[in-house]
Amino acid sequence: MNQGYTLVVSKKVAIVDSIGSNLASLIFALNRIGSSFEITDEIDVLNKASHIILPGVGAAKNAMTKLKQRKLIDEISKLTKPTLGICLGMQIFMDASDEDDAKCLGIISNTCRPFENNRDYPVPHMGWNKVRFNRDSDLTKNLKDDDYYYFVHSYYVPICTETIGVSSYPIEFSAVVQKDNFFGTQFHPEKSGLSGSKILQNFVSI
Repeated sequence: MNQGYTLVVSKKVAIVDSIGSNLASLIFALNRIGSSFEITDEIDVLNKASHIILPGVGAAKNAMTKLKQRKLIDEISKLTKPTLGICLGMQIFMDASDEDDAKCLGIISNTCRPFENNRDYPVPHMGWNKVRFNRDSDLTKNLKDDDYYYFVHSYYVPICTETIGVSSYPIEFSAVVQKDNFFGTQFHPEKSGLSGSKILQNFVSI
């Protein structure tokens, strides 16, 4: 059943259930690698976890409003344990997003920009795309360049100092970022087959 997947059983992951995400695929992916987890928006649970995952879909401004309502903005920003933002979860690590002029967490100095819609590259960018890694990281160890990962997004994070993985549509953008203990993937590792599972395994092993 777990052929091709490395079981990780000693860590407790907290999944932040605050910014609008269908968690079924992520739950399945974590179960598949044997990781224990809890879905929560409670500060005490986040503090007791070994790792934090911040998944999300939708609009940055709505996500930040929900985090503010749950008094989680400062708590997330000052985390020192490994923290993974997925899709919108990665985008709100930035200073801001052009989407509704949203102010975000400010962990990474950057601003999310909208893709330009055209016939050859319709928006949203949806489907499988290659990722090239441009810097070593514990998150991406033992992964090959130009593997395919699954994306669904209309806004992107421009290339910056914290970019460790790059994709293009057609412009290059940040597919993976890292600043200290904060990691982010624009793609959905939980929907990206074996390579995506390796990302999650690597994260939980940090």
